[in-house]
Amino acid sequence: MQSILGAGGPIGIDLAKALKNNGHSNIRLVSRNPKKVNDSDELFPADLTNRQQVLDAIKGSEIVYVTIGFPYRLKVWQALWPPFIKNVIDGCELHKAKLVFFDNVYMYDKTEIPHQTEESKINPPSEKGKVRANVAKQITDAYKSGRIEALIARSADFYGPLGKDRSVLMSLVYNAIKSGRGPNWLKAMDMPHSFTYTPDAAKAVAILGNKPEAYNQVWHLPTHRGLTGEEWISLVSETMGKKKKGSVMPGFMITILGWFIPEMREFPEMLYQYDQDYFFDSSKFEQAFPDFKITTPEEGIKETIKILEG
Repeated sequence: MQSILGAGGPIGIDLAKALKNNGHSNIRLVSRNPKKVNDSDELFPADLTNRQQVLDAIKGSEIVYVTIGFPYRLKVWQALWPPFIKNVIDGCELHKAKLVFFDNVYMYDKTEIPHQTEESKINPPSEKGKVRANVAKQITDAYKSGRIEALIARSADFYGPLGKDRSVLMSLVYNAIKSGRGPNWLKAMDMPHSFTYTPDAAKAVAILGNKPEAYNQVWHLPTHRGLTGEEWISLVSETMGKKKKGSVMPGFMITILGWFIPEMREFPEMLYQYDQDYFFDSSKFEQAFPDFKITTPEEGIKETIKILEG
């Protein structure tokens, strides 16, 4: 049994598809109100903030994938992430399950953003980053001490046909154009920025989770080197058939946007990721799995818009 905790989000849904496509049919989807992705999926309703329900959800699992996304609010993260991941680690230890944790790059030092690798310095410049650094430390301590087998799979900022309101790229560019507004960018439009395509991330997580030698280490998920903000805007708008020029969003507009987009409400502390080059290096994965084809921005945006436009 391979169980996905937080199965209703964009990564969880694509991961369920990827596991099935790779020949794994015993898949358990865990969330408050899980819905089948594949006909053979087992549904396991659970409140993942409840310790006993986390332990029950893990029982009988060979591999546990954590793709849950708690609401993007600092106080929520501080309250929920540390006990949740402790419960997951305890459950994996108790039931002899392997852990695959889907992570972001918030814990990296801001000086590492121009070239992020699995060895980048951990020194979070934001309060949310401190929470994620704590979570990652709990996991690495657990596998280094031999309590469990685990791996951390990190993604850059992401985009894709699912969860378009959770992606900075899709929110500021696609959603803006779709609603008749001009597309925006954060800070510098001439800086290159890597974005991970969510179906690629899910496929890679499915591969890593079923590769015994991939455990007890950190992986960057396969990601194209990226485009500048100006190039991303041009690509999205031209693919939509609505050639648009973008503009840098003023600081006060980010605050206003937060009234309508939860992910943007507490985003100002993350702006350091947009005033410099943002290169997410996935060469470790690429060298380990040379047959994996990374989706280009042109391919990913075309497929995303094709699905969204129906």
